[in-house]
Amino acid sequence: MKHAIILALAATTLASCGMEGGNPRPGFTATLPTPITMEAPRNGAIFQPASGYAALHEGTRARRVGDLVTILLVESVGTSKSTSATTGRDGGVSLTPPTAGPLAFLNPDALNASADSSFNGSGNASQRSTLSGSIAVTIREVRPNGTALVVGEKNMQLSQGDEWVQFAGILRLADIDGDNRVPSSRIADAQIIYGGNGAIQQASRPGWLGRFFNMVSPF
Repeated sequence: MKHAIILALAATTLASCGMEGGNPRPGFTATLPTPITMEAPRNGAIFQPASGYAALHEGTRARRVGDLVTILLVESVGTSKSTSATTGRDGGVSLTPPTAGPLAFLNPDALNASADSSFNGSGNASQRSTLSGSIAVTIREVRPNGTALVVGEKNMQLSQGDEWVQFAGILRLADIDGDNRVPSSRIADAQIIYGGNGAIQQASRPGWLGRFFNMVSPF
C-alpha cells in the first residue's frame, strides 16, 4: 500500500511540474482577438472607405488591426563551446645539518623534501536547433512608430497526436512584402512555442517513474 501511495505521489509531482504530457500554453500573450463588427454606414454612398479600401500607394499590405500576416519560420540556432585548463606546481626544500655538534648525527638525505602537482582538463559542448515552416498571425496592435504587435497560433490534430505552434512578436510594417509575409528573423521580442502530445511524443521521452528517480537521485 505504501509503495502505491509513493508511486501516485510521484506521478502527481511530475504532472504538477509540467513534465507529463503537454498542452498549448493557455492565455498565450493575449486572448483571442475580439471579433470586429463594422456597422455599415447609412449615408447611401456607393464608395465606402471603411469596406476594405486601400490607397494606390498602400496596396493590399497588412497595416491595420485584424489584418493577416504570414510569418516564415526560418529559425536556426547553433551554439558551441570549448574550454581547456592546464595547471602545474612543484616545490622543494633542502636542509643541511651541521657536521659537528649535537645534530651531527642527522642524515642530510632525510631532511630533503619535494612535491609537485599537475592538472589537465577539457570540455566541449554543442547544440543546434532549427525550425522551418509558416504560420498566419493577426495584427493585434499598431503603434505610432510604425511597428505592430502580432499574435497567432496553429493547432493540428493528426492521426498520431496533436501539434501546435504559437507565435507572438513585434514587426515593422515596412518589412511586410507584397504577399504579406515576414521572416521570423526580423521579429523583435519573438515568442515561438512548438509542442505536441500523442504516441510519438510519449515514445521519445522516458517514462514518468524514470524521470522521477532522475529528479531525486543525488548522482
